Amino acid sequence: MVSSTAPSINNRPFQFLAALPLRFPWLILLLCIILSGASLTYTVRNLSINTNTSELLAPDLPFVQVRMKLEQAFPQDAASIIVVVESTTPEQTAMAAEAVNKRLQTQSALFQSAYIPEDNPFFRRQGFLYLGLDALENLSDKLVDAQPFIGYLSKNYHVAGLTDILSLALEDKQQEQSLPLDPLLGAIDRALVAVKAGQPHYVSWQRLLTEENFGRDQTRRLIIAKPHMDFDELLPAGKPMNYLRGLAAEMAHEHPGVSLSFTGEVALEHEEMESVNQGMIVSGAISLLLVCLMLWLGLRSFRLLFATFVALIGGLVLTAGFATLTVGHLNLISVSFAVLYIGLGVDFATHLCLHYQECRRQGLAADEAILESMHTVGPSLFLCALTTAIGFFAFIPTDFKGVSELGVIAGGGMFIGLAVSLSLLPAILKVMPIKAWPAKDGATLPGWVYGFPFRHARAIRLGALVVAILASFTLTQVTFDTNPINLRDPNTQSVVAFKKLLQSKTDSPFAVSALTDNLTQADRLAAEFARLPSVHEAVTLSNLVPEQQDEKLEIIDNLNLIMPGQLDRFERAPEPSDVRAALVKLDHALQQAAAQPTPRVSPELLAGMHQNVQAFIQHADSRDNPAAAYAALEHSLFRLLPHTMLMLRDGLTASGIGLDDLPDAVRSQWVSDNGLYRVLVMPKQDLNNPQHLKTFVNETMATHSSIFGLPVGDVTSGQAIVDAFIQAFASALALIILLLLAMTRSLKSTLLIITPLLLAALLTAACNVLLNNPFNFANIIVLPLLLGMGVDSGIHMVHRLQHPQSDAVDLLQSSSARGVFFSALTTLCSFSSLAFNSHLGTASMGLLLSIGIALTIICSLLVLPALSYRK
Repeated sequence: MVSSTAPSINNRPFQFLAALPLRFPWLILLLCIILSGASLTYTVRNLSINTNTSELLAPDLPFVQVRMKLEQAFPQDAASIIVVVESTTPEQTAMAAEAVNKRLQTQSALFQSAYIPEDNPFFRRQGFLYLGLDALENLSDKLVDAQPFIGYLSKNYHVAGLTDILSLALEDKQQEQSLPLDPLLGAIDRALVAVKAGQPHYVSWQRLLTEENFGRDQTRRLIIAKPHMDFDELLPAGKPMNYLRGLAAEMAHEHPGVSLSFTGEVALEHEEMESVNQGMIVSGAISLLLVCLMLWLGLRSFRLLFATFVALIGGLVLTAGFATLTVGHLNLISVSFAVLYIGLGVDFATHLCLHYQECRRQGLAADEAILESMHTVGPSLFLCALTTAIGFFAFIPTDFKGVSELGVIAGGGMFIGLAVSLSLLPAILKVMPIKAWPAKDGATLPGWVYGFPFRHARAIRLGALVVAILASFTLTQVTFDTNPINLRDPNTQSVVAFKKLLQSKTDSPFAVSALTDNLTQADRLAAEFARLPSVHEAVTLSNLVPEQQDEKLEIIDNLNLIMPGQLDRFERAPEPSDVRAALVKLDHALQQAAAQPTPRVSPELLAGMHQNVQAFIQHADSRDNPAAAYAALEHSLFRLLPHTMLMLRDGLTASGIGLDDLPDAVRSQWVSDNGLYRVLVMPKQDLNNPQHLKTFVNETMATHSSIFGLPVGDVTSGQAIVDAFIQAFASALALIILLLLAMTRSLKSTLLIITPLLLAALLTAACNVLLNNPFNFANIIVLPLLLGMGVDSGIHMVHRLQHPQSDAVDLLQSSSARGVFFSALTTLCSFSSLAFNSHLGTASMGLLLSIGIALTIICSLLVLPALSYRK
């Protein structure tokens, strides 16, 4: 057993302060009410919430400075929402994207800007020049084959005209018609089936006429929308996101088959906050019930339970006022000060109440019990507050500004919690004393449980050593997950869309950018990036000047010779025609073609289409309004045709392009107002894979260190956070050890307090590895709480051992041991429900806390007694 004397603060000033709650309880209660009310009023009026995640790290970090420089150069891309427009056809996608973009540009109160990177009048006019020469030649051949069809349809722009040319082709009378019939008939057949079933369906003429999508898959378009953010709100992008969701519902009605989803940094953070808030409501209610239950089991007194809650609430309100006074705002990290305060503040109240209860069981009068509890537990609480505050204050000088501000608030909150526990709580116990309870006849648990750590002290010490050695081998496998996507609810729209985009080589939101002073440097740097195995493409302003323009313009000129003004006809609506009669005529042609098979059309398609035409006619004729059914078919057939034809017409007006011919709207994406040139580097691999992400970031940063993008920000900020926590914990642990040495004046006592803490930390890290629960941006926040709880538990247990009237064998039956157990159990219950949250970051936080607290209890109540015991 440790025999050194516990540090004492039983001097006259302390005795005077300890006696104040007994002499002036109502005055102290009144002062606490006034201070709490003033603090609450001041907090409500002055405390703001800064939800800007870009300000969580120190501005002097190199990658933060690169980010700021990039955002100043190209503000339209900073803090933006990526609106993903998708459908089954390229025409629907383009039309819906243009409609959405126009709507966003009119909402100047919600959005600063909105643009489609690869769709504007310039790209629609010059688009063919950006195709490869082989691709343009192939497209030209297909358009030449389709020209007779287009020419006939332009002169006969109605359903009858469409069925006429198809009938002639089936009868082999349209010799010039070389357009493949199978795809065309198949598209019309699918339209018949879909319209008959009442499903939205539009024929994609772009695919039919070219069998391509003009060089790339255009069934997905991205709109970059920069919202107005209100960082004083918990959801800064709340209004823009609500508008976008309403717009998505409107687009689904106006453009059937088109879907809108929203992702990007802003949308991800917005839905993350929504997910966390929704989960916290349920988790908070469950946690509150569990905390109340644990406190009741520990205290077995409604008055003590009430006193504990009043002290916690009072301290929390005063700490909020302290945060308002010293920092002035809360960030997304420091907002957790309330959770940390409750988790550690309940420790102060629990130990004081349990010791008071123990004194009352021993027959002491109420006032004597209060005074004895303050004299006995007070030094422990003072040392706990001091060591825990040191743990928080150690974060102040780090580069992680979010945790630095948390260190100020939570560190100060420990002293506020101490002051409240030694003033308000005794005053409440004075005016609401509990009755003197009879001493217990026996222990709550069998005697062998309390004596187990002492009877098997040697085995426990040896086992702890072996476990520590085994756990140390897992330390090399401890990882920090730098990808914040892995923390979010995987079922939210923004996460689903983001992960889908990460699979793309051209639309990946994990592209990175570099800035240079001139275009020559930009081109040279792009060439270096392009040689990297992890890079798909590196683009600069020079890439917007197409290659082989003379050859491409010659092909376009030849197309213009065979397609004079016939494409202009499609600007006007189709002419009316008798759709039913046209279908009857087409059905007759299908039957004749089936009777005389031709290699141009599949017999199965002819037979199936014949049945579907007849079925549609019967369906339409049986309806109350047959004309509406035939009109729906016409709409399905011709809805997208004008867009395709007019896009062809615009593409045939292409002309030679030089750098000076690029419009400002295009140049502004690549050259800033102050003359900085941008190099955009796109990944080759799917960056959902963490190894691919790490490789891409490492290779690009090794090529040019001054780059930035979401992947660079995630990886480098993760490293900055890890460095900050290593720095803070190393300095905190060193200061705590020095403080313990100074206060206890005993190396043995200090080692007895620190050793179980280090063992619990080592085992927690090992369990995290075994359970595949890596450290991340969310769960790393709880480490100060585990540090504080571990130190506090050790201090209380060691001080109890050093109490003059304490016997080591009775240690686990003391109020100190019960305080450590129920305080930790209360905190465990308050956080364990988080492990089942749909938000993966919150769930990992709950899991880490549950593991850490459970191991802290074991090390404090099993290993520490075994280490202290000497026969």
